[in-house]
Amino acid sequence: MSSLKNLASQTLWYGLSSIAARFIGYLQNPIITYLLADSKGQQAFGDFSVLFAGISLANILFTYGMETAYFRFAAQKEDQVRLFRTSFGSLLLSTLVLSLLFILFRQPLAELVHQETHPEYITWAVLIIAFDTLSAIPFARLRHEGRPKKYAAIRIGGILLNLVFTVGLLYFCQRYADHHPDAAFTRWYQGHSKGGLLLLPFIGQALFTFLLLYKEWKDFRLDIDRDLLRRMWRFGSPMIIVGLGGMINETMDRIMLLNLYDGTEAAAKEAVAIYNANYKISIFITLFIQAFKMSAEPFFFKQAAEKNAPVTYAVVMKWFVATLCIAFLFSALFLDVWKYMNPRTYWSGLPVVPVLLCANICLGIYYNLVVAFKVTDNMRYATYITLIGAAITLVLNVAFIPVYGMMACAWTTLACYCCMMVLAYFWGQKHFPVPYPVRSILGYLAVVLGLFGIQQLIRSFSGSFGLQLLTGILLMGAFLLFLFKNEKNTMRSLPFIGKWIARL
Repeated sequence: MSSLKNLASQTLWYGLSSIAARFIGYLQNPIITYLLADSKGQQAFGDFSVLFAGISLANILFTYGMETAYFRFAAQKEDQVRLFRTSFGSLLLSTLVLSLLFILFRQPLAELVHQETHPEYITWAVLIIAFDTLSAIPFARLRHEGRPKKYAAIRIGGILLNLVFTVGLLYFCQRYADHHPDAAFTRWYQGHSKGGLLLLPFIGQALFTFLLLYKEWKDFRLDIDRDLLRRMWRFGSPMIIVGLGGMINETMDRIMLLNLYDGTEAAAKEAVAIYNANYKISIFITLFIQAFKMSAEPFFFKQAAEKNAPVTYAVVMKWFVATLCIAFLFSALFLDVWKYMNPRTYWSGLPVVPVLLCANICLGIYYNLVVAFKVTDNMRYATYITLIGAAITLVLNVAFIPVYGMMACAWTTLACYCCMMVLAYFWGQKHFPVPYPVRSILGYLAVVLGLFGIQQLIRSFSGSFGLQLLTGILLMGAFLLFLFKNEKNTMRSLPFIGKWIARL
């Protein structure tokens, strides 16, 4: 139980940092969408969405599983100094080589994302990727050493800086350009797509974050242990395929929507912008997934050698799913509130949100299940599952985007993550049996979908905002009461709230 309390404490801190970071990102999203609300602005936001999808894909290639390998070997009591210097040194050298290659071929890469007139955007994207990559192992060092407070401070600080730069870029720079039409800066500013210019705040954030991590990498010396690096590569390299497959499932739909949409290029960019803006609403549930992943990965490796590890994993899974259910209801039941994160010109994409929320529940469960492959060094199965998911993403999007547009992207995401979750459960049980409370988990999911269905039924009779808000509050309360009734005895042993629950 003490290990679970430690996980809960770590998750709380990582959760607070992730929630704060995402919340600031939520502030950034409406700022961008409201300032880019017209058709031309939507096209610019579409440009940014596609560019950032490419950055997410490239990040996987640049880090090549070294972060996960770091946690694995750190848990095996490897010499920590040698481990850090080897992993960080490897990423430093490879980042230099890959950055030069990307910049060398920036023109064809720019054409791939429909930015052939601005190949410099690829250079800017490479700078973001490079500094993010160099921050990966210092961040991992903080997580492994159990210092979530510093981790949270650096994450939040970087995103605050990004937010300030974004506001300055889209609002104040635009006002300056409007009042000084003949200035050299105005000519430069208006010569770029705002979607491309939005990369600049992320460069500032990445550089700022890397510098704040100075104490974590200041003792670095280029002293790479080749044998250790070989073993780390053997363990982490499958994560390239896993990561690329995962990013294909998560971000490739924007690129495919741009290229397969049945309409003009301008209409396609607007569709990407609308889809991405509403995707941001559905990402609320990933706050909890990200917070859990940050603390759970080192936790799972440390617990793997314990006799009761399977039981611990099962308990973690049940409470994780319960948390995702609450997050789903908080998002889906109050969608009439969250939709105001975007201007009305983006509301046509709201139907994708509940579908994507369900998809993210499946993804969260999958991340929990895949621990069976990580702790038993059977990551090839995770590779197979990810490739199957990527194939589903590519095939279904190619088949249905020309007909159903962004809704095809949403339903394809759900189909992909649901299939990956099921495969991870059955294959994982063969290699590392865990007594997951499947009946309880399915029961929670069924109740949540039932409550959402009730709200949709009420909506079909009345679309009143007040009625929908009241219905959401009552249905959320009903689920919390249901959860409390079923898990009251377990809650008494939880940190933070256990003493309070015991009095009820």
